[in-house]
Amino acid sequence: MIREQAVDSRPLKTVRHEADLVVIGGGLSGVCCAITAARAGIRVTLVQDRPVLGGNASSEVRLWVLGATSHMGNNNRWAREGGVIDEILLDNLYRNPEGNPLILDTILLEKVIAEPYIKLFLNTAVYDVAKADATTITSVKAFCSQNSTQYDLVAPLFCDASGDGVVAFQAGAAFRMGAEPQAEFDEKFAPSAEYGELLGHSLYFYTKDTGKPVRFIPPSYALQDITKIPRYRRFTAKEQGCQLWWLEYGGRLDTVHDTEAIKWELWKVVYGVWNYIKNSGQFPEAETMTLEWVGQIPGKRESRRFEGDYILRQQDIVEQRTQPDAVAFGGWSIDLHPADGVFSEKPGCNQWHSKGIYGIPYRCYYSRNVSNLFLAGRIISASHVAFGSSRVMGTSAHGGQAVGMAAALCTRNGLHPRGLNEPARMQELQRELLKTGQHLPGILLHDQADLARQATLSASSELVLNQLPPDGPLQPLTSSSAQMLPVPAGPMPQLTVFVTADQDTELTVELRQSSRADNHTPDVTLETLTLVLKKGKQELKLPFTATIAEPCYVFVTFLKNEHVQLQYSQLRVTGVLSVFNKTNPAVSNYGKQEPTEDIGVDTFEFWCPERRPKGHNIAMRIEPGLSLFGVENLRNGIQRPTNQPNAYVADPADPNPTVTLTWPVTQRISRVELCFDSDFDHPMETVLMTHPETASPFCVSDYVLCNDRREQVFSTTNNYQSRNTIRFDTPLQTSSLTVHLKGVNGDAQTKSAPAALLEIRCYEE
Repeated sequence: MIREQAVDSRPLKTVRHEADLVVIGGGLSGVCCAITAARAGIRVTLVQDRPVLGGNASSEVRLWVLGATSHMGNNNRWAREGGVIDEILLDNLYRNPEGNPLILDTILLEKVIAEPYIKLFLNTAVYDVAKADATTITSVKAFCSQNSTQYDLVAPLFCDASGDGVVAFQAGAAFRMGAEPQAEFDEKFAPSAEYGELLGHSLYFYTKDTGKPVRFIPPSYALQDITKIPRYRRFTAKEQGCQLWWLEYGGRLDTVHDTEAIKWELWKVVYGVWNYIKNSGQFPEAETMTLEWVGQIPGKRESRRFEGDYILRQQDIVEQRTQPDAVAFGGWSIDLHPADGVFSEKPGCNQWHSKGIYGIPYRCYYSRNVSNLFLAGRIISASHVAFGSSRVMGTSAHGGQAVGMAAALCTRNGLHPRGLNEPARMQELQRELLKTGQHLPGILLHDQADLARQATLSASSELVLNQLPPDGPLQPLTSSSAQMLPVPAGPMPQLTVFVTADQDTELTVELRQSSRADNHTPDVTLETLTLVLKKGKQELKLPFTATIAEPCYVFVTFLKNEHVQLQYSQLRVTGVLSVFNKTNPAVSNYGKQEPTEDIGVDTFEFWCPERRPKGHNIAMRIEPGLSLFGVENLRNGIQRPTNQPNAYVADPADPNPTVTLTWPVTQRISRVELCFDSDFDHPMETVLMTHPETASPFCVSDYVLCNDRREQVFSTTNNYQSRNTIRFDTPLQTSSLTVHLKGVNGDAQTKSAPAALLEIRCYEE
């Protein structure tokens, strides 16, 4: 028994915890920051004010994770973010293809607690900041409501990934809230006061069909007049969760301090919407449906944005400006919402895409006036317009990873964040990020410690792509379609395709490429053919005479003709893809982006792939065959297709594909890094969108490593991850290393994808 006498007051139990880095905020940016830093060898405190990790992606909010892939609705090919966020998304696909947000919660918790260098505090809110001087934070105070304990969290470095910038604000970091005037950065898309300067919050609901009639009596605070929502006719009984992302409110209020009031208004809206669906008589299919879940906290989009040494702006995104200190990339559209949200007469969003992905400078990820404070997530240094793109969770997580690695390098070298701007240190940061799978546009991995750079590479076979065999479906050309082919510089190969016409007609075929080698927007037409077709099935030669100036992807583009059917192929190949000029209204893709006024964005067409099991390649013969899939791609410093496949691909007929590294003398190898093709084109939305696969059909599932005596030194099965790290307790002593690529993921329809490997690196330590 515990019994204490009455006293005037008692202090809370206080625990002091020291680390190298304190990360405030356990959303995806904070989680990916903490894991990256811990794996780089520093001690991390991760403090989260909620009972679960994930922020807007968690089961408390249930927003799908998206980034540069944008629901596969833009021209950013192979643009899913790499590193820890890629690992998380692939785990979620494998374990949770149905998109259950509760399962994602467990995956995030599992990832964090698996790291011995992370100390996790859940249900713990930071409320105070201590500083040694005007520019240096020494500690933060936090309180856990579940154990009634106060924590004094001490470190030389801090990262604010809290969403509202709770630490940065209290530390006196310079910040902005709202939209800049157009003149400040010459941003032509800067919104007017009438449109509004802030994006609001959203709150979602889930429903289920019980199979029997269920009545609904709304709470007294539910919205009574559904017509106050101008777009109320858009409601259906089928849509739920973040499919109703436009249930948004708060853009005219203080999105930090008015959040509770905003939440109550959103509750009114949610219960009013469900009352309309259940009781208006307009949705008889809802008779047996009930509410399964309603969010208790809203998902926030925007509040404070803190100033770094550089402020990202519209032109950086649209023009895809080269950033010498790029440590992450973005690719979501510039996506602004009317401040009146669900009550606005305007469309729920105003989205404008760029032609490709853009780099985000390191200078956006730390405070310009608090010397030891990193920034991550939606609060990074960006204008309101640029924030419209950089704010999404995939991009935020990618940036968090950059901060985690930067913190590790600062710790090793006794630096504050700004100290990494020196060119040699920036190159080191970029190199370490690339080694973790963090794709950086235009920056190649050159690692002198990699023993593979000194090896002779050979393979049992190499794909020469001389055909996409005509063994797939026959599809009508009701939308313009194109085959993306990687080609070398020189004369365009001769192509033969297989078509069927239901009458005599003409078919227009264009050869296109992108105006930028690293983009996949086919905005340059090299040649146009108008070909006469006779009724019936026929082989059709495409006698292109164009010369390709530099290695790139070309788009063999078949313009819409409803009288023509194209023959497709079952063969799927890493770095080879078909795309279609269709629409995806979810991301404001209506086939072509055409601004009606000068708002500083480009006009161009959208050419996007279809999700599997669709999305077959267009069948064709290619003469001469494309010899672009050789082993030298394994050490070219690029870990995904860009302007070329950047992959080793085996001949589909090879029964035992192998890659061998050979050295003139015996090497000591402690670690091997492999990168496989997990299909970086797939967005892998985390909720609602059920996926037909649990692993990429291009990804090697089973492989074996052998030494120079042909002894097996490692093997694994059921791999689905992009990156595999193999560590040997006793370092290998060998003059060769052979990788046997034994199996590829996929079902009966997709097993035809030949084995592929994107990268191999070997290290002594």
